[in-house]
Amino acid sequence: MQSVKMYTTAVCPYCIQAKKILKQKGVEHIEEVRVDVNPEERMKMMEITGRRTVPQIFIGNTHVGGCDDLMALDSKGALVPMLASS
Repeated sequence: MQSVKMYTTAVCPYCIQAKKILKQKGVEHIEEVRVDVNPEERMKMMEITGRRTVPQIFIGNTHVGGCDDLMALDSKGALVPMLASS
């Protein structure tokens, strides 16, 4: 299973929803980077993604985007294969 990294904040409902979807798909560990407690990480996230909003989700080295992007990937049936690829 691919590694999953997610830039989040503590109270973001979209972050919570994205984590729930990933767990339902069998992801046991999500590397969470809290940008609310570490402003340098938010700057790094913005440099990498060009976006300011959370969550920003990476599966392996691929930037998936936010929660809506994750849900769109799942509805196309592309999320599970992406998680499973090595």
